[in-house]
Amino acid sequence: MAKELIVPVPRLTVITLGVSDIRTSIAFYDALGFSRRMKATGEAVAFYDTGGPVLALFHWDQLAADATLPDKPRPQAFRGMTLVWNCRTREEVDTVLAFAVSKGARLLKAAGETDYGGYCGYFSDPDGHVWEAVVAPGIEVGEDRRVHLAA
Repeated sequence: MAKELIVPVPRLTVITLGVSDIRTSIAFYDALGFSRRMKATGEAVAFYDTGGPVLALFHWDQLAADATLPDKPRPQAFRGMTLVWNCRTREEVDTVLAFAVSKGARLLKAAGETDYGGYCGYFSDPDGHVWEAVVAPGIEVGEDRRVHLAA
């Protein structure tokens, strides 16, 4: 008789970004206001409290090696993934974009109306990781900084 497969509880707990210069990236994410935790890791890896999944910064080449993937060529094009900074208002979207740019982000797309009734814009971090700042119908940001989805 075959052993029954145990189904684990699905959860997304950490998003790790490969970065070229960890000092630059630490300075950027510190400047955005994310709270760095476990600073004893020094410049080997940086962990940030985001109010949801943890954001981790790790040396690009070491992350590739850990995943048994080549670290070159590094993609210069869209990677098919965005990080999202959900906002409570359209004004907050504008504020987030302006703030990120003031801290060294590159503005990719100015904020504007979406076809689904939201409002969003895009920026990238020093390594080209794409962030979306957005307010969207059915997605609320609570006082706990967590995203709450409509039923």
